[in-house]
Amino acid sequence: MPRLLAALAQLNRILERVLNWSLLLLILGFILLVIYQVISRNLAFIPSIYWTEEFSRFAFQWMVMLGAAVGVLHADHFVLEAFPRGSRADIATRVIRDLACLAIGIIFVYHGHEFALSGLRRNATASGLSMIYVYSTFMVSGVFILLFSLQRLLHTLLHGLDAMEMSLNTPSEIEALEVSAPDQSIESLHLHPKSKGQPGQGDPHL
Repeated sequence: MPRLLAALAQLNRILERVLNWSLLLLILGFILLVIYQVISRNLAFIPSIYWTEEFSRFAFQWMVMLGAAVGVLHADHFVLEAFPRGSRADIATRVIRDLACLAIGIIFVYHGHEFALSGLRRNATASGLSMIYVYSTFMVSGVFILLFSLQRLLHTLLHGLDAMEMSLNTPSEIEALEVSAPDQSIESLHLHPKSKGQPGQGDPHL
């Protein structure tokens, strides 16, 4: 089990780097395509290229699905905490969250495969691109979600839920403030030891 977790974590680190670079290129391409569309619509001497609108939509779809997969690894999706932190209900819902992501990954892979194959019979209107390159977003995203969810659940099984979240989750700003607040109050006491001075203790020069 520990070796399996180590191998899976190493694989996911590589996949995460690939996803980050892919998302960066998709964002750059999306921005350039949209800028070109805006300029071509306002300047008559620049030709309008119709496939740029299609490709910008395709890039956006890939960004959404791949970004969602990265969000699963680090629990960056919106979370509503309904129970006190550390209670049994809270622990149960945090585990169910990762199990639900695992189930979604399986659904995306299973049904996304059929959906991707249906794109072989369709082509984009302007560019003529086979729609399998667009419809496969669900299947590809499902594979990443499946791998990332497995790492989180296996890490929880071996080291506990808190250790897993400390290792993988993106740090919460609210939790950081809660931790730093007591430290700041202690530092303020050290910086101002005479803030509660005795009556009659004034400036020695007076």
